[in-house]
Amino acid sequence: MRALIQRVSSGTVRVDGEVVGQTGPGLVVLLGVAPDDTPADADFVADKCVNLRIFEDQDGKMNLSLAQIGGSMLVVSQFTLYADTAAGRRPSLSGAARPETAIPCYERFIEAVSRLGIPVQTGRFGAYMQLEIHNDGPVTMLVESKTK
Repeated sequence: MRALIQRVSSGTVRVDGEVVGQTGPGLVVLLGVAPDDTPADADFVADKCVNLRIFEDQDGKMNLSLAQIGGSMLVVSQFTLYADTAAGRRPSLSGAARPETAIPCYERFIEAVSRLGIPVQTGRFGAYMQLEIHNDGPVTMLVESKTK
């Protein structure tokens, strides 16, 4: 599982012009699922995203987590995080999980974040979405379950 996390002042996702999820201040998480990902991967990545110390403390140092600042999270499914661009000019997307695998892992990630006490909103899985992200810093990091 891959989570591209962005520290944001705000984030909004729209489907057909309708706001379906928003956050701020907190994190926008673009979440990709691999074919071999498990509920344990979702739990690991959720815990890492919630507890990673990437928010500034009173001294301006990145020393606080999302949980510590009382922030919220916007999660958007992003199968293109598993795009392979090594050969040719057309990315291969075969590294991403099919919906029957990806949806349960995506939902497990959201449930795990919620269980950790973080208000969480989402995009709409499989929909064409438009995101408005106000990256704060900018701070953008990649969290992967296979590196645990």
